[in-house]
Amino acid sequence: MIDFVKPFAEWGAAIIEVIGIFIIVAFSIYTLVYGVIDTVRKRDRNEIYARVRRQLGRGILLGLELLVAADIIHTVAVELTFTTVGVLAIIVLIRTFLSFTLDVELTGRWPWQSAKAAKSHQEI
Repeated sequence: MIDFVKPFAEWGAAIIEVIGIFIIVAFSIYTLVYGVIDTVRKRDRNEIYARVRRQLGRGILLGLELLVAADIIHTVAVELTFTTVGVLAIIVLIRTFLSFTLDVELTGRWPWQSAKAAKSHQEI
């Protein structure tokens, strides 16, 4: 049974990794192109910067989530050893930290804060 699942898990993890990388690259190109177009149209640069940063951050977050999912599939279904589980734990910690900090940057609040509380705190 394990020999039957292993190739599917390897292919599944590889496909999810490629999709994650594609999402990051596609969001980056899309965001930069529209940022340049808005700049040429002479729109407000602060607004353009904020929008580009927000869209790019969302693309990176989505791509990171897929890359973590691919790592989990690969480790659990293909190479389940103490070494690979340790490496997976480190990778998940790093990517989770990146996701967490990107989310804080995009929303301007801690995940446990309500949007209303964060907004009133910023006004002080």
